[in-house]
Amino acid sequence: MRYELYISLRYLKAKRKQIFISLITILSMAGVALGAMALVVVLSVMSGFEDDLKTKILGTNAHLVILQHGSPLRDYKEIIRKVQGVEGIVATTPFIFSQAMLTSETNAHGIVLRGIDPDTAGRVINIQETIKKGSLNDLKKEEESTGQPGIFIGKELAQNLGVLPEDTVVVVSPLGALAPIGGGPPMKKFRVIGIFDSGMYEYDTSLAYISLKSAQKFLTMGDTVSGIEVKVKDIYAVKKIAQRIQKELGFPFWIKDWMQMNKSLFAALKLERTVMFIILVLIVLVAAFGIVSSLIMVVMEKTKDIAILKSMGATGKSIMRIFIFEGLIIGVVGTIVGLIGGYTICVLLAKYQFITLPSDIYYISHLPVKMNMIDFFLVAFSAIGISFLATLYPSWEAAKLDPAEALRYE
Repeated sequence: MRYELYISLRYLKAKRKQIFISLITILSMAGVALGAMALVVVLSVMSGFEDDLKTKILGTNAHLVILQHGSPLRDYKEIIRKVQGVEGIVATTPFIFSQAMLTSETNAHGIVLRGIDPDTAGRVINIQETIKKGSLNDLKKEEESTGQPGIFIGKELAQNLGVLPEDTVVVVSPLGALAPIGGGPPMKKFRVIGIFDSGMYEYDTSLAYISLKSAQKFLTMGDTVSGIEVKVKDIYAVKKIAQRIQKELGFPFWIKDWMQMNKSLFAALKLERTVMFIILVLIVLVAAFGIVSSLIMVVMEKTKDIAILKSMGATGKSIMRIFIFEGLIIGVVGTIVGLIGGYTICVLLAKYQFITLPSDIYYISHLPVKMNMIDFFLVAFSAIGISFLATLYPSWEAAKLDPAEALRYE
């Protein structure tokens, strides 16, 4: 062991005459631990929120959407055949997207009407997992058996309209041909064959699914679709896959990926995460002032020891190392304790979910937690780095001490 480190440990272990210095050292260590623990817990919860939100969004929306400038897709079956040959594609499905009004006997609500292919939509989006009753195949069976098309609506939308499964609703569209009597927008009765709960309030209040054929017929689109939804193997490689599809299809087609479609939302989450990190680093910074105070008092108390060491041949750099090591020991021990405490709290939060959230306000019922090793390294680096910077001034002052002046009156 280097003698500088040995002396640092002796200074930390020694029973000083001034107990106040030891108390400041312990409080500084506790401050670093508290800051590191808070950083780990908050960053893990923020990562959990982001991951949970991403899962819900990608469960309702596709990874990629293929559209055509200025018009719907006509030869969409041929386009699907070309897209499926691109590397990295898992599944594709055509869709129709339109604004509409949904009315019941008691209420009316504006909606986003989506026509989906019951045979292929489940491979691209996880709508089947959110449906409480029925399946996607019921969209096709309903019209074949009863002649009346079926519709899936969100839980919140069903409550707003006051409807239950098997009830009838009317879809009013601003698009398509005029009604047979000559005036007013086209409208058609649909039977509610299922209610879905995506966990996202915005989707559950404004989204409704019907079969692709029903949408084509209702909107008088013929054999065309609004676009093609695509699922990929790696959601973080969507930009490269989009470039391959664009190269394969060319103009006038264009591709939007899930990052572009939710850019503002994830940018806001990233900004919030960064701001929270900066705010919580201030806790460690406050603890660093405690380290500075503790080391300054140690230097004042150990003036005679420093003078003797210099008289015996210790250099200024060696004296600096003694107090740098002492401050780093405080910072490293505090950081390790904080990381262990943060990890323990995150494990308990994930396992027992003892912090609950009101489900009528938030889209989740408990705090989600996702621990990333990079967050732990970032917290450790920040805490130890701040502790190291806190040791520089006291160590520099100790190194400048003149042994003759210190021992003059001894």
